[in-house]
Amino acid sequence: MAIVNVSDQTFSNEVEGQGTVVVDFWAPWCGPCKMIAPILDELSAELGDSVKIAKLNVDENPETASRFGVMSIPTLIFFKDGQPVDKVVGLNSKESLKNIVAKHQ
Repeated sequence: MAIVNVSDQTFSNEVEGQGTVVVDFWAPWCGPCKMIAPILDELSAELGDSVKIAKLNVDENPETASRFGVMSIPTLIFFKDGQPVDKVVGLNSKESLKNIVAKHQ
């Protein structure tokens, strides 16, 4: 499944439904955010339709970032059937992220 960009307006429709969704809270000026982007691309390719990956630019969508208490970026929040079930802050390895996704499927 392709990575989707979400906003304050589209967050509920894209994330708070059924299944597992990983939301990457990021900003274009953030170095570690740029480093995690290719890892998320690989993760998306490997996991296919079993997980949706969404990206939310915190500069353009402060409402949603604030709602989930995002204070540092990159922050990845893992949702299961619309509910946040896990959260990691900072750069993580692909294997680490795969393990978290597997825990919630």
